[in-house]
Amino acid sequence: MVTNNILPDFQKFLAERKLVSSGKIPFYAYWVSKFLAFGNHHQDKNIDLRIKLFLDSLAEDKKLEEWQMKQADEAVGLYVKHFLAGNVSALSPNERPASPDLASDSKALLKKLREALRIKHYSYSTERTYLHWCNSFFKYLSATKNADGLPRRLDETAVREYLSHLAVRQRVSSSTQNQAFNALLFLFRDVLRIDLQDLSQTVRAKRGPKMPVVLSKDEVKRLFDQLDGRDLLIAYILYGTGMRLMEIARLRVQDMDFGMKSIVVKAGKGDKDRITMMPEAVMQLLRDHISCVKTVHEKDLAKGYGEVYLPEGLDRKYPNAGREWRWQYAFPSASLSVDPRTGKVRRHHVSPSTIQKVIATAVKKAGIDKHATVHTLRHSFATHLLMNGVNIREVQELLGHKNVETTMIYTHVIRNMTNAPQSPLDTLLRQEGETT
Repeated sequence: MVTNNILPDFQKFLAERKLVSSGKIPFYAYWVSKFLAFGNHHQDKNIDLRIKLFLDSLAEDKKLEEWQMKQADEAVGLYVKHFLAGNVSALSPNERPASPDLASDSKALLKKLREALRIKHYSYSTERTYLHWCNSFFKYLSATKNADGLPRRLDETAVREYLSHLAVRQRVSSSTQNQAFNALLFLFRDVLRIDLQDLSQTVRAKRGPKMPVVLSKDEVKRLFDQLDGRDLLIAYILYGTGMRLMEIARLRVQDMDFGMKSIVVKAGKGDKDRITMMPEAVMQLLRDHISCVKTVHEKDLAKGYGEVYLPEGLDRKYPNAGREWRWQYAFPSASLSVDPRTGKVRRHHVSPSTIQKVIATAVKKAGIDKHATVHTLRHSFATHLLMNGVNIREVQELLGHKNVETTMIYTHVIRNMTNAPQSPLDTLLRQEGETT
């Protein structure tokens, strides 16, 4: 049985984590003391039923105001679901909060997670990624026990141990672990309404500073020589604008301004818009390509299709906008498909994996031994601009980097080695040649 001698620790818990303003802490302790006294007469009941009975008894007191009832509810909730969560082994079976049945609750939570992601207009790829990591987290909870041999609860301890499990046992990369963390953070804050307080003890996968892979200008030309048609145009734009993979895949007709020789990148990384250049070398190729895309769109309309995905807010505000030419993707898929979120038949944008395979094949055919990917063309764009004397701040804007420090990595790539100290090997061998 837990008694009032634990209340000083509970008040310290509230103060340290700043869960309640200092002036309200004594009142929260008061409600918990009444709950503990009430529990002395209902020790045969599990703690969840005990909370319900306690709140029902308070409701019978006509003198209590509604805000007092709410405060009592919050106080007991903080005490049981947060404070006692770290001391669960000291409780008797009846005093332990009931652990969720993940076999049934996980499906409901994943459904709520999907709904929350769509309400906040997260992309479909992010939705799939978050669902994957949260489902993996639930499986981990179901397959393991905590240090006391009890079923794991949905709390920060479980999150910390799961992330450590990914780093130590699964040996995932730091970016993968961060991806899993972001998914769980969204689950707890936006679905469970639980604030993850302290994850400082989590074993994090470490990533040292990495130099980006950059192609020389000759290697870029050799890569282009392996491509033609639409594939070559995509490669031109990737290298000529510094766009990311998903940015070019989601490029729409209205985002291209031939008069201003610019491309508007909508909802890029961090959901930010930016403007980048439109290379003169691609303008006529792009016009010809768009003309072919428009022909396909007109045929889709004639067949009763021709609609593309729009952000949900626009989709509701302008129900017919999805069929307008300006909203069509610049690089559409070769076939119609069913939208997994709405069930509508639409022509989606070209698959990112298709672009990745095209570039990977071209790299191999060109005999380029570097680990070059689609993103390598973005690195090459930035590096070659700096080599041509473009101001780093301008390069930062074109890339859409929030901080110039991120762009600074490319200055290390182009470091002028002519002013570097001479290698001791060169010095030694030259001296030997002079003495012989």
